[in-house]
Amino acid sequence: MKIGQIYKIHSDFYYVKSDNELYECKLREVIKKSKQAVYVGDFVEFENGAIEKILERKNYIQRPSVANIDQVIIITAVKEPELNFSQLNRYIAFAKYHKINAVLCFNKNDLSSDDSVIEKVFSIYEPLGYDILFTSALEGYGVEEFKKILKGKTSVLCGASGVGKSSLINSVSGLKLRTKDVSEKTLRGTHTTRHCEIIDLGKNARIIDTPGFSNLKFDFILPIDVDTLFPEIYIHKKNCKFQDCLHINETGCAVKENINKIDETRYRSYVEFVEEAKIYKEKVKYQGTKTESAHKKKNDEITVKISSRKRQRARNTRRQAIYKDIDNEEFNKDY
Repeated sequence: MKIGQIYKIHSDFYYVKSDNELYECKLREVIKKSKQAVYVGDFVEFENGAIEKILERKNYIQRPSVANIDQVIIITAVKEPELNFSQLNRYIAFAKYHKINAVLCFNKNDLSSDDSVIEKVFSIYEPLGYDILFTSALEGYGVEEFKKILKGKTSVLCGASGVGKSSLINSVSGLKLRTKDVSEKTLRGTHTTRHCEIIDLGKNARIIDTPGFSNLKFDFILPIDVDTLFPEIYIHKKNCKFQDCLHINETGCAVKENINKIDETRYRSYVEFVEEAKIYKEKVKYQGTKTESAHKKKNDEITVKISSRKRQRARNTRRQAIYKDIDNEEFNKDY
């Protein structure tokens, strides 16, 4: 049995790398039936072109679907498309939710001569402890610094379409991944990366290239927990009058009292995410999102569970049998 790592998933094929060899594999039926999620970056046991077992992950994120990563590098364009702080804060909060270190990379620096943008970026994110990098894949500016950040780590590149992720990868890898200009009509990028894939850069540096996406929403978290994704807000929470304070309209809110210490774009993003989280709260409250799993895990083995309906039917049958035995005993006593 070999151990390898999934480098790419395409259709029903899983490309596993082991000892510098790439193997085209498929999942065993038992894994398919267990409905286990399988991600690029997963370590697996495989044999004769069949993946037998998914090994335990260090971490994972569902979108993009990747596992066992060291850092998320959030690529944002300084211009074309215009720098979107709301989208940037969304990616940062997403990385923090998954407890994965984030690096902020601002690409296409050659297209902007406005130093106020750079100053604003540093004033907001440097006090929060984020590594900040400005690059231009076209002119080679910042590429060496970008390589240093990648060294010795598995990094996920994420960001909206058109920000230059593929161009940056080309600049550090020598590859020729397909790139495309931003649409003049919509001023938005178009997808050039169609799937997640690990790219080896040498010196134990690897990039997981991912498709761009822009529909990430915080409709999977309760509103009360959103402030944990914003350290400059969360630090004031202990001084709020109410423990369930959402820091929007509540009285005695320590966050509102210190609002001048919080960047406007960051607070606006916080409020936006809270509103999205309220959708999740309503869903939990009125519809219920908890569903019983059809499978259970014991000793690292996943087996099919008996459904609650079948279990109840079995209990009813057993109860009826008990009552029948009691009735028979009573009948025998009388006769």
